[in-house]
Amino acid sequence: MFRWFETLLDPFPAERPGMPPTGLAAFLWHYIRPVWKLLAIITFLSALIAVVEVSIFSMIGTLVDWLARESREGFFERNGWTLAGMLVLIAVAAPALHLIWELVFHQGMAGNFPMRVRWLAHRYLLDQSLTFFQNDMAGRIATTVMQTALAVREATTKMCDVLVYFAVYVLAALVYLASADWRLAVPLFLWAGTYMVTLVVFVPKLGRISEAQADARSRMTGRVVDSYTNIATVKLFAHSRAEADYARESMTPFLGTVHRQMRLVTVLNSLLHLQNFVMLAALAGLSVLLWHAEIVSIGAIAVAIALALRLQGMSQWILWETSALFEALGTVRDGAGLLAQPLTVLDRPGAQPLAPVSGEIRFEAVTFDYGNGRNALDGLSLQIRPGEKVGIVGRSGAGKSTLVALLLRLYDVTSGRILIDGQDIAGVAQESLRAQIAVVTQDTALLHRSVAENIRYGRPEAPDSRVIAAARAAHADGFIRDLVDAQGRRGYEAQVGERGVKLSGGQRQRIAIARVFLKDAPVIVLDEATSALDSEIEAAIQESLGLLVHGKTVIAIAHRLSTIAAMDRLVVLDQGRVVEEGSHAELIRKGGIYADLWARQSGGFIGHDA
Repeated sequence: MFRWFETLLDPFPAERPGMPPTGLAAFLWHYIRPVWKLLAIITFLSALIAVVEVSIFSMIGTLVDWLARESREGFFERNGWTLAGMLVLIAVAAPALHLIWELVFHQGMAGNFPMRVRWLAHRYLLDQSLTFFQNDMAGRIATTVMQTALAVREATTKMCDVLVYFAVYVLAALVYLASADWRLAVPLFLWAGTYMVTLVVFVPKLGRISEAQADARSRMTGRVVDSYTNIATVKLFAHSRAEADYARESMTPFLGTVHRQMRLVTVLNSLLHLQNFVMLAALAGLSVLLWHAEIVSIGAIAVAIALALRLQGMSQWILWETSALFEALGTVRDGAGLLAQPLTVLDRPGAQPLAPVSGEIRFEAVTFDYGNGRNALDGLSLQIRPGEKVGIVGRSGAGKSTLVALLLRLYDVTSGRILIDGQDIAGVAQESLRAQIAVVTQDTALLHRSVAENIRYGRPEAPDSRVIAAARAAHADGFIRDLVDAQGRRGYEAQVGERGVKLSGGQRQRIAIARVFLKDAPVIVLDEATSALDSEIEAAIQESLGLLVHGKTVIAIAHRLSTIAAMDRLVVLDQGRVVEEGSHAELIRKGGIYADLWARQSGGFIGHDA
């Protein structure tokens, strides 16, 4: 039974998620639309349950009147069927309605709905550009996704369930009391009016504070996560105190929103208690007067007092549910600000996968800037033949890393175009492009997963035998088999830690190279691929790389020019343009920028552009 209800909503829809709208109502509807039928069922059940509960109070009033008026003789003969109907409603129908509501809400919606929102939001964000993630903290982005998913569920269910239930309950209570005598409904009607005014005045204020609180919470979490992510740097620079102060700078504003919230809560609760007790006193006093005047029965008085007590307790619950609604809406509004941002690097409509390539690459008058008004590449033209090994050289800021980022289409060119085997990369599917280019970067960050999973990232369907073969080719198999993590997992099953922090720089680099061996792409980009290796291991890896790049197109960037001096061709960039190209010997004879860089190699470090 549980499993059937748990399948009413698919938490992981296959369709590609689109950009959420920016407006609050439209943003909510974007996620609500596929589940509106379930929400309609929940809303209907809530309204029906409210009517049934008020009807039970009415039955109790009828029963009290019977017991006060009728004789014991023949009581069951006269009222047996009515009593049986009451019993069925109370003992069978009401529990059955609650059971159905519980199954639809808790099994169908409570877990599946926020997971669906998380899934869609996460998939959408994975398509965002590199700039999007560089402009924010990973902890804040993750926190916002998690908070927003829950807030969408809370806002939706409270509007469609809690408020409907309360509204129908109050309306049904007013109808019942008015049917006994219209004057009995007056205190409840006045109470409902003052209660609504109180909510209208105070709850939006709580909502505004909650919105500020959601933003402050995500900022606070982002700072804390940032400290944990970079804990090695914090310790190396002895900045624990500074990081604590940095976190406190975000905790203080968050605490300020909590204090403002609690002040409003104290005032609001006090007003609510005053309204509730005044309503109870007025209704009880009026009931006694009407009974004394023989206008209403004892049963009607019993129901009136019981409903007043029920609504008194319910009012506190509704207040907090309404406050939670506005808090959820504030969180949703904050989340919409992050999630409802357009994708900046998009596949064109109908973009086809990149056809298998031999590796010819052409940059045709490519210009690009990062939005800072200065061109990182300025009309750059470059042709690389299939299977050619090209080294990219230049001072810091010359545009070397930008050239690689544009080839991978992490950004779109401002003007010009880039072609692989004559196919404009702007017109093909991004993932198919990157599937045919393998990259080893200087700063290798591994996933917080097992060694095998990190290597298999190059080819997810690869069997264990090929994973191990790739590790051996990268001279990584030896140290991998000696690895043991904190949970006792060994070898290829050992976890590498967040960003691979449990491994040395050289070990991380060798795993990254193993991943490229496994991927076996026709185009290879080496960005300081051996910079983290010691001389002995580097010599072995260079031999392996020779096997890896055989017959493939290679673009290599290196600070140590000796590692790329033997390339087929060297291309020198300066201020985003190609200023020199040729073999190592030719460029040395030319006496230009390359010759100057080569002459200064003994000075140690050649700057690398960001």
